[in-house]
Amino acid sequence: MKNKLKTIFLICLILLLAGIIELSAQGFSISGKRLIDANGNEFIIRGISHAHCWYTDKTSAIADIAYVGANTVRLVCSNGVRWTQTDSSQLSNIINLCKQNKLIAMPEVHDTTGYGEEGAACTLSQAVNYWRNMQSVLNGQEAYVLINIGNEPYGNNNYSNWVNDTKSAIQSMRSAGFNHTLVVDAPNWGQDWSFTMRDNAQSIFDADPARNTLLSVHMYGVFDTASEVQSYVSNVTGKGLPLIIGEFGHNHSDGNPDEDAIMSNAQSYGIGYMGWSWCGNSSDVSYLDMVNSWNRNSLTSWGDRIINGANGLKQTSQICSVYSGATPTPSNPPTNPPGNLGDTNGDNDINIVDALLIAQYYVGLNPSNFIIGNADTNCDGTVNIVDALLVAQYYVGLITSFC
Repeated sequence: MKNKLKTIFLICLILLLAGIIELSAQGFSISGKRLIDANGNEFIIRGISHAHCWYTDKTSAIADIAYVGANTVRLVCSNGVRWTQTDSSQLSNIINLCKQNKLIAMPEVHDTTGYGEEGAACTLSQAVNYWRNMQSVLNGQEAYVLINIGNEPYGNNNYSNWVNDTKSAIQSMRSAGFNHTLVVDAPNWGQDWSFTMRDNAQSIFDADPARNTLLSVHMYGVFDTASEVQSYVSNVTGKGLPLIIGEFGHNHSDGNPDEDAIMSNAQSYGIGYMGWSWCGNSSDVSYLDMVNSWNRNSLTSWGDRIINGANGLKQTSQICSVYSGATPTPSNPPTNPPGNLGDTNGDNDINIVDALLIAQYYVGLNPSNFIIGNADTNCDGTVNIVDALLVAQYYVGLITSFC
């Protein structure tokens, strides 16, 4: 009877661990300041924006963006308030094109741009309504799609309202049943010169019951020195919060952004960046085009910089493991196993809690009080679900030692 109970216990544990893995494998998640993909690997965005809703006939740009080395494409979409709506068939098509080209898709509602200052802009709640209408297209795509709720959703007027509006938008998305990683842009036309997002970053993140929201700052003329770039990035990531540079350029009408500092700090701090933009900018900002006449073989100076330059796409971009099939690698792999192997929470007892902590670590849930050096119970240099199962077997007496 005793052995039968042990067997039943192990089966239940295996099902529980499988449930944890399946929950994580549904899509992207956040672990501390890291974006974790559906395979449990850290994913660092290296992408380019494409103005789909203004150039619906240029879907070939998606393959071209993959060709130059990006791993993500930010897709400009419209909810129909300011521009022609990106309908469900279009959205489905461009997401499928991203998947065919092994790109992570980040669609965004552009109609929110500059709300409060731009009279034609829509609210974040209107953007949420659009995503709800597109939910049938987005459900099941959590491993391939990050939803950028609204582009630059406040200008420089009444921007303090951004905090509550953003929290409400996040919660409305969750109430509607979205399980995707959400991306929220800062106010002040995305540049957050008022530090509204920076100083409320923790409360914004905590407003998401799924704790699965990326904070996105846009860097143009406000970020024209290396010290300003480094200060902002270090402030947010230093709190253990996830940040990406959701847009930036090498020049702009409001000043000369320090693109070298933006890219080098993104690399140093391990955060994502998205360059603006592939092609089709209006004549007054045409210098932000990365290619001439939609030709991937005719790079502009800006395109050459972000694609081929230091800390550029060719040097730093890695395809998401949902396409490459890579398995998780611990960020701090253990070396020689200590004498208290298996005791992953340091309480001098090896029990089911230790097994569950290993499982949580494996799927990127960032457990607290976790001692990674005690987790490699089969001494193979990695921490994975096999180690959790060995701890469970030890706990019920099926084995008496590790490695």
